[in-house]
Amino acid sequence: MRKLQLDELGRSKDYNSVKKQPITVVLDNIRSMNNVGSVFRSSDAFAIGHVILCGITAQPPHREIHKTAIGAENTVPWTHFSDTLSALEKLKEEGYQLIGVEQTDQSIPLDQFQPDTTKKYALVLGNEVFGISDDAINVIDHCIEIPQFGTKHSLNISVATGVVLWDFTQKLGFAEN
Repeated sequence: MRKLQLDELGRSKDYNSVKKQPITVVLDNIRSMNNVGSVFRSSDAFAIGHVILCGITAQPPHREIHKTAIGAENTVPWTHFSDTLSALEKLKEEGYQLIGVEQTDQSIPLDQFQPDTTKKYALVLGNEVFGISDDAINVIDHCIEIPQFGTKHSLNISVATGVVLWDFTQKLGFAEN
């Protein structure tokens, strides 16, 4: 066994030419620039169409974002909204299904949620301490949560993003294309 070299991976060098998933990732007031960078990197890995940074979420360019994004902040398209509610209202107008990654009294376990392959999705991830804002929760169509079995009540936002993006990638059949 040997590790593959970068040129053996068969990946495009131009993110714009890669077919994108019908998914936008929305970050609701994320405090950590390292988490923001990690979300960009996961978004690139899973060919996500867009990232929306809301509220206090830091924006590129910034060395702390770059440290974990390793350049994905320059390839994945992104926009900033001063508040999450405005971003979600715009996405709803554009026909997106709004899915919060949050523990609520109506959350659907991720393994039981089946996305519709004919729809576009906006996955909303909230603040590391407070989660998704109440204003945003009120307009979200569904919430999903990642089943957990230990003593901690949540995963780091960057880890949760990777888990959910992988799950959607599989369920939407994108990995087979």
